[in-house]
Amino acid sequence: METADVAVVGGGPIGLELNAALVNAGKSVAHYEAGAVGHTFGWWAPKTKFFSSPERIAICGVPLVTPDQGKASQEQYRSYLVGVMQQFELAVRTFTRVETIEKDGGGFVVRSRRSADGVGGPGCAGAAFGDQVDTVRVKDVVLAIGNMHQARMIGCENEDAPNVSHYLEDVQRYVGRRVVIVGGKNSAAEAAIRLYRAGAHVTMCYRGDEFDAGRIKYWVLPELLWLIEKGRIALKTSVNVVRVGEDSVTLDTGESVVADDVLMLTGYVQDKGLFEQLGVELTCDEIERPVLDRTTMLSSVPGVYVAGTACGGSQNRARVFIENSHAHVDRICRAVAGVGVPWKLDPVIEGLGVVDEEQ
Repeated sequence: METADVAVVGGGPIGLELNAALVNAGKSVAHYEAGAVGHTFGWWAPKTKFFSSPERIAICGVPLVTPDQGKASQEQYRSYLVGVMQQFELAVRTFTRVETIEKDGGGFVVRSRRSADGVGGPGCAGAAFGDQVDTVRVKDVVLAIGNMHQARMIGCENEDAPNVSHYLEDVQRYVGRRVVIVGGKNSAAEAAIRLYRAGAHVTMCYRGDEFDAGRIKYWVLPELLWLIEKGRIALKTSVNVVRVGEDSVTLDTGESVVADDVLMLTGYVQDKGLFEQLGVELTCDEIERPVLDRTTMLSSVPGVYVAGTACGGSQNRARVFIENSHAHVDRICRAVAGVGVPWKLDPVIEGLGVVDEEQ
C-alpha cells in the first residue's frame, strides 16, 4: 500500500498552497482533486472577476499580475494556479475523487477512484467511476474541499425543469431571451447586468424588500440600481417563485412572469460527506461548519485539519474567503511539520493572528 505523511483533499488555491508548504517542510503529500485544478472557478460564467484584489488571492508568495492591474478574471486565476503548480512542481492527482477516508490505527486510509468531473458545478458527475480503487495510508488529513458543492434549492414546483439552471452560462446563450433571475445577492446582481448588456430581457425576483449592500460588490450595486431605476431591468421584491412553467414563473402573489430561461442564483451548500465519514463535529445550525481549534485548524478528530472556505460550512453570508484563509496554511504547516510557510506573509492580507470563530 502506498504511504504519505499528509493527504490534502481539494485542488483549489488553499489546497495548492498547503501542498507547497508541506513539501517544503519535508512532508510527503498525497493531493487529490476530483476535477481540474481550480475546478470551482471553471463553472463561473466566462470573464467573471473576483471581489478580492490580486494580491489578496495570490498564493505561495508568487505575485498575481493582471494586464490592467485590476481584479483577476476566473480564466486568469485558473491559469495563474496552474503556473504556480508547475513552478513548485506540485503533484496533484486531478480527476481523482476521494470516496472514503477511514481511521486506521494512528492514521488514515484514503481510497479514491477516477472522476469525470470535479465536485460541484453544472457538469458534476456526482460519483467516481471505474473499478480501480487506489489506496494510500497517511498520518494526517487536510480537508480543503471548499463549500460551493450543490445548488441551494428554493423548493418550488418544477425547480428541476429543463429551462432552469443554478449556474450562469456564457451570456451569449441568452441573447434576445426573456430571463427571470431568482435571487438578490452578488451572483444574481452581476448576472442581471451582464445579461441585460448581452441583449436579454431581464426580470429579477427577490424575496427581500431591498438589496443588502454588504452582499453585492460595491462597484456592481450602483450600476444595477441605475438600470432598475431606468426600467432596463425589471425588479420584483418581497416575492417567492412557487412554480416554473414552460414559458413563465408563478409568484406567491399569484402573478405570472414570462420566462424563456430561469436562473436560480440562490447560493450553494457544502457537501458534508467527508466530514460525516470522519465524525468531524459540526456546529448545530443550518451552516454546519466544522468545529475547529482556530490556532491549528484541527477538527474534533485528531489528525484531521480543515482549511480554506471549507471552514465556513454552507455560508449564508460569506465570511471565509481565499484572502482570509492563507493563515490556515501557516497554522496547519506548523501543527503538522513544526515550521511555518517559507514565503513572506503580510500580516494584514493573510489575517495573521485572527483566530475568532468567524474566520
